[in-house]
Amino acid sequence: MEQNEKLQMLRHSMAHVLAKAVTNLYDGVKLTIGPAIDDGFYYDFDMQNKLTPDDFEKIENEMLQIIKKGEVFERKEVSKSEALELFKENEYKCELINELPENETISIYYLGENWFDLCRGPHVENTFKLQNVGFKISRVSGAYWRGSEKNKMLQRVYVYAFASKKDLSEHIQKVNEALKRDHNKIGRELGFFTTVDYIGQGLPIMLEKGSKVLQTMQRWVEDEEEKRGYILTKTPFMAKNDLYKISGHWFHYKENMFILGDEEKDKEVFALRPMTCPFQFQVYLNKPRSYKDLPMRLNETSTLFRNEASGEMHGLIRLRQFTISEGHIACLPSQLEDEFKNCLDLAVYFLKTLGLDEDITYRFSKWDPNNKEKYIGSAEQWEKTQDRMREILTDLNIEFSEEEGEAAFYGPKLDIQIKNVFGKEDTLITIQIDFQLAEKFGMEYTDSDGTKKYPYIIHRTSIGCYERTLALLIEKYAGALPTWLCPVQVMVANISDASLEYCKEVANKLREAGIKVKEDYRNEKINYKIREASNDKIPYQLIIGEKEMQEKTISYRGRKFTQENGISLESFIEKVCDQIKTKARD
Repeated sequence: MEQNEKLQMLRHSMAHVLAKAVTNLYDGVKLTIGPAIDDGFYYDFDMQNKLTPDDFEKIENEMLQIIKKGEVFERKEVSKSEALELFKENEYKCELINELPENETISIYYLGENWFDLCRGPHVENTFKLQNVGFKISRVSGAYWRGSEKNKMLQRVYVYAFASKKDLSEHIQKVNEALKRDHNKIGRELGFFTTVDYIGQGLPIMLEKGSKVLQTMQRWVEDEEEKRGYILTKTPFMAKNDLYKISGHWFHYKENMFILGDEEKDKEVFALRPMTCPFQFQVYLNKPRSYKDLPMRLNETSTLFRNEASGEMHGLIRLRQFTISEGHIACLPSQLEDEFKNCLDLAVYFLKTLGLDEDITYRFSKWDPNNKEKYIGSAEQWEKTQDRMREILTDLNIEFSEEEGEAAFYGPKLDIQIKNVFGKEDTLITIQIDFQLAEKFGMEYTDSDGTKKYPYIIHRTSIGCYERTLALLIEKYAGALPTWLCPVQVMVANISDASLEYCKEVANKLREAGIKVKEDYRNEKINYKIREASNDKIPYQLIIGEKEMQEKTISYRGRKFTQENGISLESFIEKVCDQIKTKARD
């Protein structure tokens, strides 16, 4: 903890050094904010000069000059009115200052005599203390002020910063290794997906390979859920705002929705669905229910739409349109723990099979009692439900952290967190306990004593967002997915035209066995075909010449440079089909 606090202080201090360097080098720079992050810090600038990588060395050299001068960090405390006067030409700082209470003392940090910034600190005594810090500007990007597209676009400069140059070097090496696995790079190179500027951010086009992998996963998930008692539904992609007003999304989630129409002008206003729950509830409401109907497990492969900020978009990790394995369970209070456990078992089964279970963590996401307007329901209801959920998680014997303010507006949830190759954490799967929406929608059931009651609702995903899962799989396996998931599992190539008809016969038998096949009969050398198939990460390359044709055998080369010659086609088919059936991870 002490080392981490020291590192954070170094990074905060370096952020001021960067800000001063930029203001020294360029005219008309307005400072905004510059927080520390996991691998260093960033600072957002409003400036006329468009920064590019060509500027990085110049800025770094200016930072080194500031560090060598041993300039002192001096803290001064001022009143709110004094702070507003100091920053009167900087609307960003004034906005931050105006949000503070009138009687609050505000701290300003000077670096040298004439340069200062609004900051809480702490910082090192002087820049001599930063001489051993390893730092490097990593990139510059656009970022809206305070993350809102309604505000001005700023320039965000990211800087790696570590306690030593050795630590920096090791981190850069890790980043370079991560770049080799970045799904946003190799997913495009391998032809899994693409994006088009005039279609928009967060709206990927899934190409043939990516579509095939998603299809395989979706069929697997739907079949497994059916085995576990789920009822498949298919609901609309949009609805009138009346539906969202009942659920509360209109009042608590509207800014994240795509609205079709104008409330003031149009008789009917629609919105694309950000989640499926209010739609699936109509299946429950289709006829009267009794306690004997519960638990009712509904599932759907749902296409959802969320108006994510453009700065949050990255490949397939965060999208504006995505597909999710969404489900809702209506259950009795006595069934709640077992149903929750079953949801977790299902999620863990999928993650283990995919090989994504090794680096997951569990987060118990709670409401924020200091921000009650974000939620529906009373404090007593929230605390009671959270206590119940904590008991369930403890009974399940899983290690979890607790996080205030991360709950859905209608109930607490368990988030299964996972990191991408760059170490950024995202939620992959959620399981939520909802104690309110059943009553809002009138989802009654007749209990054994004849009274009308409302069920608990569990909102859950079993594999999460398919596109995000695909991104994580591409990164984990560097594009070489397990055979059962591969969009092409076997490539059949002829050495010469003499074996062409036999090649086609082999390819047909492979397809009949349910194996995904690519045929390559181009007038190219066999080594060229093999190399291309290897670059495409195809698990098996069948190489068939006159010898194989005469002996009615096949020879193949494996993705991991294994090779077998002159084996029977039947034994090869059995081998590949076994991998597909058992979902082996090669």
